[in-house]
Formats: sequence, C-alpha cells, structure tokens
Amino acid sequence: MEIVLCISGSIAAYKSAEIVRCFRRKKADVTCVLTPAARHFVTPLTLSTLTGRPVPQDMFAEPLWNMAHLSLTEKADAILMAPASADLLAKLAHGLADDLPSTLALAASQPVFIAPAMHEGMWLHPATQANVGLCKGYGYRFIGPARGEMASGVVGMGRLEEPALIVDAVLSALKTSRKKR
Repeated sequence: MEIVLCISGSIAAYKSAEIVRCFRRKKADVTCVLTPAARHFVTPLTLSTLTGRPVPQDMFAEPLWNMAHLSLTEKADAILMAPASADLLAKLAHGLADDLPSTLALAASQPVFIAPAMHEGMWLHPATQANVGLCKGYGYRFIGPARGEMASGVVGMGRLEEPALIVDAVLSALKTSRKKR
C-alpha cells in the first residue's frame, strides 16, 4: 500500500508523525509532502526519518522537477490531506494549485481523503462549509473533524480526528474499493 500524506499549516501538523507511524505499523509505505506553512509546525527531517524517504517540499526543486505532482500520484493508492487547514480546503475547493499538495490533489486519479483541523469558528464559517461541500462534490472523502479540546484549550468542533482512526478509515476504504473491482 502506497500513501501520499500531504500536511498543511495547522498546529495539528505535529500529529502527522503519529499518522505516519500508524500507517507503517499497518505495513503501508508513506511519502510526506508539506505545504510551506506546514514547515512551521513539523520538519522534513522528522518525517523523512519516520518514512525512510525524502520529503518533497518544492515542486520546482531539483531533482524533483520530474513532474513531482505526477510521479507521486502514479505510485500512490491514496492521497491523504492531514491535517487539512482552512486554507488547503479553500485551495482544493477552487482548484488552486500553487503548492505541491494542492497540485497533487488536482492530478490524482486515486481517492483523496481529507482530515480537517482548525479552530471551531473557522470550521463552522459559511465559506469553509461551502468549500467542504465543493470538495465532497468532487468525490473527496472526509474523515472528521472531531469535537474535542484544541490547542487553544477551547473545546469544540474542528479537532483533527485521532491518527489511528484516520489511518483505519483510509485503509478500510481502500480495501473495500479493491473488493469491488
């Protein structure tokens, strides 16, 4: 199983390391891709150490310019956006492709899963909810968010779903779709 994990600029990005570990425990290979904002929360070195793979950061960097957005999707069984910030959701909803994760989503022919994470006010904002609706209309599959305590200490809707639940949801959906083929 081959997963591309796209990490965006949410404080919940620190949980991406646990998402990687959960996938690896289930014998899935993971390539991590970061938005520029995600690099403020988690380092490529951490993710590379956990995956045993380089972490592409810039689609124009050498030697990645072998059409990284295409080469990464060719091998993947699924693309997972976790955590997906409000900014990433807006890009996905409106077909923007100005970084590697958003470009990967547009190029993907395999399932794209989105695990949102943001403050409750951002999650419930009508613009975000409209973006969620557009993304669902494109066939993107949502995992969460959950209700719970957030980094600010506020309890509300918008917390990243637990890493093990995210991984189980992705792998279960992939197994189900393979059985239908």
